[in-house]
Amino acid sequence: MSITPPYLKKGDRVAIVCPAKKLPQPMDDAVALLGSWGLEVVLGDTVTASHHQFAGTDEQRAQDMQRFIDDDSIKAIFAARGGYGTVRMIDKVNFDRLRSNPKWIIGFSDITVLHSHIQHNFDVVTLHGQMPINIPDATGTSVETLRKALFGEESHYEIPAHPLDRTGNTAGVLTGGNLAILVSMLGSVSDVDYDDKILFIEDVGEYLYNIDRLMYTLDRAGKLKNLAGLIVGGFTDLKDNDIPFGQTAYEIIKAIVDKYPYPVCFDFPAGHVTNNCALLIGQPYTFEVSQVGTTLRPQQ
Repeated sequence: MSITPPYLKKGDRVAIVCPAKKLPQPMDDAVALLGSWGLEVVLGDTVTASHHQFAGTDEQRAQDMQRFIDDDSIKAIFAARGGYGTVRMIDKVNFDRLRSNPKWIIGFSDITVLHSHIQHNFDVVTLHGQMPINIPDATGTSVETLRKALFGEESHYEIPAHPLDRTGNTAGVLTGGNLAILVSMLGSVSDVDYDDKILFIEDVGEYLYNIDRLMYTLDRAGKLKNLAGLIVGGFTDLKDNDIPFGQTAYEIIKAIVDKYPYPVCFDFPAGHVTNNCALLIGQPYTFEVSQVGTTLRPQQ
């Protein structure tokens, strides 16, 4: 049974850390936003640190995360950005404190490493959603879904049908995140059991042939055959070769999962898109895909 961290309330202390790539500018917009929600923001040392492309050395980034994992006064930890680097420090952090004092871990993209690791090893619900670096460009809708998720306000999604959708009704615990990161977790101590889960995937900046390879890798590893359902989010800024691959990312995904019976929805508003709506990783959801559209609703 998944553990849901206590929902936030005004006056709570929250932290911003940088477990991956270094920041190009201060996080003033995010600090102001969180302050407007009544939260007290504490900035980790990695917010201003730099080591090559990273926000400090692997040890510094691990220590920053450890500091706030162990600090019971901190109720949520926001990853300031993704990029690359979380996998380099993940095994240097002791997350055991989350068992007795669960708290929200928020982010997406490279932060899929944290979502996957925490879900597999600690069964604590985490939040896939907008990060501080994205706040200036984020839609108001996506920011509001983030606030609602953190403060425990009921929220569900109803999105229009996509031509490639496969209809059906199901329920299951949500898992997933960035497709390339999920594949990089295979066989590791951070690899989630996908069976009977609703899998969410998204990606950015990949070549179409690599989307094909990543999906085939998941399938050949047995990760796709026993899903409860599949949610396909944004696949943005994709690239092609001089000789075109011949399929869109969505067509690639559809072709690989067509042999399975579970419901599939495409173009869900989450991922590397401005309308990156919040999803609770580790939370049970009901998932209905009809000819009219898709409904995703958390189970209480």
